[in-house]
Amino acid sequence: MSLRKYLSSRVFFVQALAALVLLAVLSYLFMHWLTFTTDHGHEITVPNLAKLTEQQVEDKLDELDLDYVLLDSVDYNSDFPKYSVVEQDPLPGAKVKEGRKVYIKINASGFSSVRIPDLIDKTYREAVPTLKSLGLEEGTITYIPNLGKDMVLEMRFKGRNLKVGDRVLKASKIDLVLGDGKESYVEEVDTTATPTEVIPTNAQ
Repeated sequence: MSLRKYLSSRVFFVQALAALVLLAVLSYLFMHWLTFTTDHGHEITVPNLAKLTEQQVEDKLDELDLDYVLLDSVDYNSDFPKYSVVEQDPLPGAKVKEGRKVYIKINASGFSSVRIPDLIDKTYREAVPTLKSLGLEEGTITYIPNLGKDMVLEMRFKGRNLKVGDRVLKASKIDLVLGDGKESYVEEVDTTATPTEVIPTNAQ
């Protein structure tokens, strides 16, 4: 049988079809084996670790065959318990493989203290960013008569006047006393001076 006749014969088509079927079966078996060996499709959902202690994190991740790495502590955040998780990576809900490490940051035990900066005679616009850069917050604003409009005249904390260098905890609210810009110079008259005696010109 010539090659042309063989390629157009029924035997060739049957053999070609059988080869295609065999190739498809082998491809399926290979993909199934690959999925099994690489654990493809078996993913773990990262839990929410916020506000858990390090021990609780370890127990929870052990149950899921995950691990964790403690990076460091962050400035105290009053919304979270002391020594609890504040940040994590990957985020809750992420899909990861077995054995994946979750990186966490722990809340500090409390606010650290900062020194009160020199805000006297600074403007309100200068004072507020300075406070925020130190982790402090703007408290009550009070105005009193003074030539300097919006100029800081006093700094107070819980009713107590603060001096430059005093220490307060971060996140404290610092009250500011500002000038209202309405006071003006008034020439003072010396009321205690003795009136000058006037001598008439025709006196003898």
